Amino acid sequence: MNKIVPVDMPDSIELRDEERQPCEVWTRVMGYHRPVSSFNRGKQGEFHERVYFSEARAWSHGELSRN
Repeated sequence: MNKIVPVDMPDSIELRDEERQPCEVWTRVMGYHRPVSSFNRGKQGEFHERVYFSEARAWSHGELSRN
């Protein structure tokens, strides 16, 4: 049987600007997944202002109740 040998990896990897590639962010809007880059300026602003729900945080603040 082959053994898996761990490889020493650096803690972080630095890329030069010319090695980087853009990351496309998608989100769900009205039941469809769309790239944020296709939004108009107003919708992009709304996307960046979103507040994401955290169930754990809501429980810790007593915002949820067990019925």
